[in-house]
Amino acid sequence: MASKALIFLALLSLSAVSPRPAIAEINEEDKPGLMTNFYKDTCPQAEDIIKEQVKLLYKRHKNTAFSWLRNIFHDCAVQSCDASLLLDSTRRSLSEKETDRSFGLRNFRYLDTIKEAVERECPGVVSCADILVLSARDGIAALGGPHIPLKTGRRDGRKSRADVVEQYLPDHNESISAVLDRFAAMGIETPGVVALLGAHSVGRTHCVKLVHRLYPEVDPVLNPDHVEHMLHKCPDVIPDPKAVQYVRNDRGTPMVLDNNYYRNILDNKGLLIVDHQLATDKRTKPYVKKMAKSQDYFFKEFARAITILSENNPLTGDQGEVRKQCNVANKHP
Repeated sequence: MASKALIFLALLSLSAVSPRPAIAEINEEDKPGLMTNFYKDTCPQAEDIIKEQVKLLYKRHKNTAFSWLRNIFHDCAVQSCDASLLLDSTRRSLSEKETDRSFGLRNFRYLDTIKEAVERECPGVVSCADILVLSARDGIAALGGPHIPLKTGRRDGRKSRADVVEQYLPDHNESISAVLDRFAAMGIETPGVVALLGAHSVGRTHCVKLVHRLYPEVDPVLNPDHVEHMLHKCPDVIPDPKAVQYVRNDRGTPMVLDNNYYRNILDNKGLLIVDHQLATDKRTKPYVKKMAKSQDYFFKEFARAITILSENNPLTGDQGEVRKQCNVANKHP
């Protein structure tokens, strides 16, 4: 998203999805959940600090907003919204960040910057999972998207989920049925899926993810006017994955989260297979057309889907921990 933008954004069926982690041993009536302004007593400045840091980092490095938006999907969609995405690899476990599905994810160091700022105010109080979610919320707003009130109170997981990433995160070449099924497993219905893929309105797609639509032959469904630009940006049949070769997801408003994406894919200018399928499948096309006409409708469904995503099976109460550093689990005696 950025690329694998995105979003993604880079967004399989229910039968293929592993069961949710066995966190439900705790009586649900006794288990504290997420709430608005969770830190009002323990760290009342937490959300303001996060928002200010997001603004400062965005001024210096505008592509951080794409990364934060992509992070919430890559973390929360994989079993639990618990910042497992941020853990580094160890001798015993691979990091989620290093899996194929996470190709193109970057800027994690800036989340560390935000965490350090929060720690200076309230040591050991605010979880990395909440920082990840709130930085996505504020990154969305920085890109011109809606402000989305999100609850807090998540705790951090202690293990990577790299071994199940591919069971939860759709690939851009999968069928739209598989994509819809995966999101449905999180409680996100078709309008929400269409809205979430609207995150492809910003960021970029690396050439390595789209050259199969250009070589050895150009995909005939692509808009010929757009093909020329894609070939110019991706001139190599086998791109160097380490080279910075990419195509902007939306050439018109590449730094703005808006509904231009839907007009593009209706005009056969979607870069990824999933973009094309979204605009042509009978289940999703009506919503694509509606969002192309109404940015308010897009924002409403986008905000609803992000909210559901952010509340996907979080660790709360005394589950998990609050990491001192987001890239490593705490050491316990």
